[in-house]
Amino acid sequence: MAVVAVDPNAPDFVRRYVNLADARLGAAALAASDDFFADKSRMLNPEPAVFVPGKYDEHGKWMDGWESRRKRGPGHDWCVVRLARPGQVHGIDLDTSHFTGNYPPAASVEACYLIGSDPNAQTEWTPLLPAVNLSGNSHHYFAIGDETPCTHLRVNLYPDGGLARLRVYATPQFGGEAEDDGLVDLASALNGAHVVAANNEHFGPASRLLLPGRGLNMGDGWETRRRREPGSDWCIVALALPGVIEAVEIDTAHFKGNYPDRCSLAGAHVAAGTPQSLITQAMFWPLLLPEQKLQMDHQHFFRDEIRAHGPVTHVRFDIHPDGGVSRLRLRGRPA
Repeated sequence: MAVVAVDPNAPDFVRRYVNLADARLGAAALAASDDFFADKSRMLNPEPAVFVPGKYDEHGKWMDGWESRRKRGPGHDWCVVRLARPGQVHGIDLDTSHFTGNYPPAASVEACYLIGSDPNAQTEWTPLLPAVNLSGNSHHYFAIGDETPCTHLRVNLYPDGGLARLRVYATPQFGGEAEDDGLVDLASALNGAHVVAANNEHFGPASRLLLPGRGLNMGDGWETRRRREPGSDWCIVALALPGVIEAVEIDTAHFKGNYPDRCSLAGAHVAAGTPQSLITQAMFWPLLLPEQKLQMDHQHFFRDEIRAHGPVTHVRFDIHPDGGVSRLRLRGRPA
């Protein structure tokens, strides 16, 4: 089992918000000035970039990212990306992993807001990240203070080169459509929910609990290290909107010898607080779902077991004593 490589220099927005440039969530690279050496779509792969020694294709060395050819004239290269959902961007990672002699010396990012269409030659772009210097084989994290929502980004490389990954950490605009029973998934990352804190994410970040679909494998979920002391592992989730939870799904897909023995859920309506203060408050939140027995590699559905409660804004999800969970769904009615 591989330990999840968490960059110790990664800022808080990397753990807190959803990456709207994730191709698995629906992001797409629409157009680029040039992607001769490496297709622009590789830049949106949510997995860490890899380097494969000795792998070549008809254009040259195979690289895991977007790479343009060497520019021999004026201008610069660019790529237009449609985000998975409209949202307010909090931070960007321009990742040049494995690009050493072929990374761009500088880059910038522009944004636009278009619903129902994609950019064209007449689209007006506004600066989101001014030109910044880049180095090779590195993550470059930039906090974004602009609160204007956007749907598309244009990444500019000065003048050319390769970008392994583009990650855009944002709060999506709420777009949750009610299901047939009138409920909305209040814990969906694409609806705006996010993980505030977790006590342990050794084998997989808790943010994966909130992704759409079922987990692809055992690496696509939240998994803690083996607990060697009393207690339980936990994560705190800020819901997309305040609401009353009426249906809970706990999915342990692919977790077999390492699924939690039991789980529980507590919650409260919180007016304000920091992640640290929420951790303290969560110790006293009332139970919404008392401890429930779990099975390996299984979707667990709970309705009648949920205790009556008013609207909540945050929940604390406990796994007893430790282990891995693929997805958490908290369907309810927005208050």
